[in-house]
Amino acid sequence: VQLVESGGGLVQAGGSLRLSCAASGSDFSRNNMGWYRQAPGKERELVATITSSGKTTYADSVMGRFAITKDNAKDTITMYLQMNSLKPEDTAVYYCVSHGWGKTWQYWGQGTQVTVSS
Repeated sequence: VQLVESGGGLVQAGGSLRLSCAASGSDFSRNNMGWYRQAPGKERELVATITSSGKTTYADSVMGRFAITKDNAKDTITMYLQMNSLKPEDTAVYYCVSHGWGKTWQYWGQGTQVTVSS
């Protein structure tokens, strides 16, 4: 099983980024997926989730600014996190997760750094 994130980087406040997570090695189409983030000195925060049926949830801190989507292909799934109106407090390492819910997830990606400058 592999979850590989990409798309992180440095952006100015108010800007946008789109993170991607390429998932392979399991039947991701039948499982929930999501994005976590962790900023230095802070606890991990579940940012957004998407169920196998496409239902989405968001943390209050990103509601209305972030959007989680996924594309189901035959052997791989790509999940996205579109991040708009970025704020310095969005600076964190963002992790793709799968096969889980709430605080318990079986698979984690390696993380991608997002830095928002003021």
